[in-house]
Amino acid sequence: MVEIEIDGKKVEVPAGSMVMDAANKLGTYIPHFCYHKKLSIAANCRMCLVEVEKAPKPLPACATPVSAGMIVRSASDKAVQAQKSVMEFLLINHPLDCPICDQGGECQLQDLAVGYGKGESRYQEDKRVVTPKQAGPLVSMQEMARCIQCTRCVRFGQEVAGVMELGMVGRGEHSEITSFVGEAVSSEMSGNMIDLCPVGALTSKPFRYSARTWELSRRKSVSPHDSLGANLVVQVKAGKVMRVLPLENDAVNECWISDKDRFSYEALDSAERLTQPMLKQGGEWKEVDWQTALEYVAHGLKNIKHEHGADAIASYATAHSTTEELHLLQKLTRSLGSEHVDFRLRQSDFALDGQVSPWLGMPVADVTSLQRVFVIGSFLRKDHPLLATRIRAAVKSGAKLSVLNGTADDSLINVANQITAAPSDWLAALSQVVVAVAAAKEVAAPAGFEGIEASDAAKGIAASLLSGERKAVFLGNAAAAHPQASALHAAAQWIAEQTGAKLGYLVEAANTVGGYLANATAKSAAPAFSAPKKAYLLLNAEPELDAANPQTAAAALKQAEMVVVLSAFKHGMDHADVLLPISPFTETSGTFVNAEGRAQSFNATVKPLGETRPGWKVLRVLGNILGLSGFDYDTSEAIRDELLGKGVTDLSGKLNNVSKQAVAAAKFGTAGSLERLADVPIHFADAIARRSGPLLATIDGAAPVARISVATAASLGVKAGDKVTVTQGSGTAVLEAVIDAGLAANVVRVPAAHESTAKLGAMFGAITVAKAGEAK
Repeated sequence: MVEIEIDGKKVEVPAGSMVMDAANKLGTYIPHFCYHKKLSIAANCRMCLVEVEKAPKPLPACATPVSAGMIVRSASDKAVQAQKSVMEFLLINHPLDCPICDQGGECQLQDLAVGYGKGESRYQEDKRVVTPKQAGPLVSMQEMARCIQCTRCVRFGQEVAGVMELGMVGRGEHSEITSFVGEAVSSEMSGNMIDLCPVGALTSKPFRYSARTWELSRRKSVSPHDSLGANLVVQVKAGKVMRVLPLENDAVNECWISDKDRFSYEALDSAERLTQPMLKQGGEWKEVDWQTALEYVAHGLKNIKHEHGADAIASYATAHSTTEELHLLQKLTRSLGSEHVDFRLRQSDFALDGQVSPWLGMPVADVTSLQRVFVIGSFLRKDHPLLATRIRAAVKSGAKLSVLNGTADDSLINVANQITAAPSDWLAALSQVVVAVAAAKEVAAPAGFEGIEASDAAKGIAASLLSGERKAVFLGNAAAAHPQASALHAAAQWIAEQTGAKLGYLVEAANTVGGYLANATAKSAAPAFSAPKKAYLLLNAEPELDAANPQTAAAALKQAEMVVVLSAFKHGMDHADVLLPISPFTETSGTFVNAEGRAQSFNATVKPLGETRPGWKVLRVLGNILGLSGFDYDTSEAIRDELLGKGVTDLSGKLNNVSKQAVAAAKFGTAGSLERLADVPIHFADAIARRSGPLLATIDGAAPVARISVATAASLGVKAGDKVTVTQGSGTAVLEAVIDAGLAANVVRVPAAHESTAKLGAMFGAITVAKAGEAK
């Protein structure tokens, strides 16, 4: 540790720290623009000049290393004069458009100009003009003349998002920030550049000119999307959500959020919002009051139970529902006498039920300090954008990443070892890693692995995991949804135990862990909709988009006597009989439990729209009308406390990734038949995101394509851009073909969760592809 003195106060900081770090530790504010605690040092704005004793001139606090006995003055006449001179330079070319600037009221330059700027400028020359840039539907670059070249946006892209989408061209007064060759900014983390910009050069395109910062109320919330549980600030004006920003929490999302977290709010006022209960009568949809709708549902459930038995009733939800909603859904279903309740709609292997309640296996913050990581079956960047930034940071610090997947997607992270195999061969690939680990440790491989030889890639993964200290093996969304999920888990568990790594699941959605804790899981160990029922309660679920096999789901719903949809949006009009408007996360209180087992409760940020009601209230009242006991809650907190315990936030002790299933061997198949690999596109993973106009206008919001390997394209005579007919089961889809050199040879990558592919079958399994117009 090194002791220095700043403005008469002594402080100790680690050797190699900068003066700015010491000032931050003391709580001493030094004005700055280019410095940011999460980014590398640029030292190009010079606003943080301070006086250092014995130094001939002021030095930048952000780039001056501390030394023993150093005496720093941040507010001396010499320092302040230097800071004022820098401000004068910064304002030479800055347009004086504060009254109309969208950043007014939250502009760092504006704030510091009050303290360090002069009342008038000595420079009378014309100000420079910078041409506006087009950066896509999320980030506005219309006023780049305001840019002060702090390069925060450039460094963020390189260091955090992993892709340098913006850069600086020109020199001197001709310097300007621009995107490459006019391309749009398309990173799934791009919105963070808006927060980082200290002036009004980069602004939010959807929010632009819709409100002033001082008109907005700020309310804390939690993201309802991926499994990280990013902390949010929801900004509200006149009862409407106007903007969503990150709430800093180093233990969870640091100071970042993904674009999905930031811009999905645009769906909350979409034309598809359901704001009034609706009944289908004589094939016509009619709006009714809540009492009529709920009594209709209760009467229908009682009739079906009486005529067909309680086993004919099933309730399905998505893991984007709150813990309270899932708890009441399973309680209501089981009180009716049925065990058919589940939130794992994309899961197809249930052999680990009762043994495993998946979670990350470690605190989220520990991911950044890992030295060895093996990720199995994950489209990492799109499935878990914020966890990907932590793994990216770990790799930048020297960690080694190994990946097993059906495609060699560019994760914008340096990958040390990669196995690209068809999904049906994932267990075979893990079997080779098992053999390689056993050989490297000079221990016997498990029984049944005698005839398996490890490939070089498998040996590389084994060697990587056997080196280093802090290690983890992570199973991704595709691994959890895989038809052999339990066997993949057993192999991953053996590898983790033998290499001293922690085993974890990245888990699919905001409340996957909460769903397990709420016991919203079926005892039948069968995929959702596999056994048709007479009545369905669907909570936030769109089966044609959220189920593992949309064909099976559609067939089951078609023959049902009653389908009740509880959702914030109008959907399922063909198969539903009742639509009940329930609140999205901004209009209800509740709890999400993130991947690390952290329970995060939140309150409503705005009043429910129209006749919308919180989902837990709807289920509670339905329970009352049905005459069920135990539905007497007054608040969502009462439900949470009953389930999780009062004041309990760390639930990792109730979670378990260790199974008793024996590890089984498999060999690579030789069949050349095509099989499907289905990813869930980032902006189609949940009901809110898939209705946000700005998100759908991005590259990630584009319609799905059929990605085929070079070998498959050659055999079919298909060129990039051709239309192909994809067939699976009884359904087909005509999609544009993209030739992907990173795909395994016999794999066709066709996304799920989109209306254009909703007629296809299971996310994994046999698939056929033909050039459009040709016989199959």
